[in-house]
Amino acid sequence: MNYPKTNLHTHTVFSDGKNSIKQMVTVAIKLKINYLAITDHFSDSWKCKVIPTLNTAEKIENYLSKIETCQRYLKTNNKNLRLLKGIEIDLGSSEKVIKKFIRPEHFDIILFEYLETPEGMAYVRNIIEYWKNLTPINNKFPILGLAHFDPSNFIYQGLDSLISFLKEFKIYYEFNSSYYEYFSRKNELFFKKLKEHNIYIAIGSDAHNLNGLDFIEEPLKMIEIYNLENNFKLFLERLKKR
Repeated sequence: MNYPKTNLHTHTVFSDGKNSIKQMVTVAIKLKINYLAITDHFSDSWKCKVIPTLNTAEKIENYLSKIETCQRYLKTNNKNLRLLKGIEIDLGSSEKVIKKFIRPEHFDIILFEYLETPEGMAYVRNIIEYWKNLTPINNKFPILGLAHFDPSNFIYQGLDSLISFLKEFKIYYEFNSSYYEYFSRKNELFFKKLKEHNIYIAIGSDAHNLNGLDFIEEPLKMIEIYNLENNFKLFLERLKKR
């Protein structure tokens, strides 16, 4: 099957990436990528002491401004690349800090990182419901996804609750080319559930440099192996309408 080239998980110098947003976009054009999301890290946990993160209003504003500049360039020059404003939220972060700094209407995609327990689902639910109760934002509510999520944490306990959670909030599962171990047969029941309930799926490479931008072939193969092509098509239709 032929699909648009999609990479919805990448990092730049605004967190722990090696290249600027402009450099990532320039190479993505050359690689004929159709959808690219910049998803730099947001954290106030231990991670912010190890890597740069988008943990202040000023950083976030500058980050979004740089992406918007590239979006204008792409539109003005009729480039066949859709650039999306994203962010990857470390769930070890303070709920108070997340609610203070993340305005959902400013983003196209929000990834949640480190969802590992039922308690984590409750934590994310609380944040999403808080966002939804803000001033009405109509169609500007972002697409939500799970960054490099390990299904094995839920295979033997809480799998049905997880699937219901993903379906309720239209959260997609990310096939991430940097975490092949999460696609193993031990998680086959999870993938069957995704297919059964039409849970959205997407592709990201977690690229931290230019070389990783087009590492998307392996996820595509795994999508076919688990017969999830329709789930991916449904997601692409949703993405096209953003």
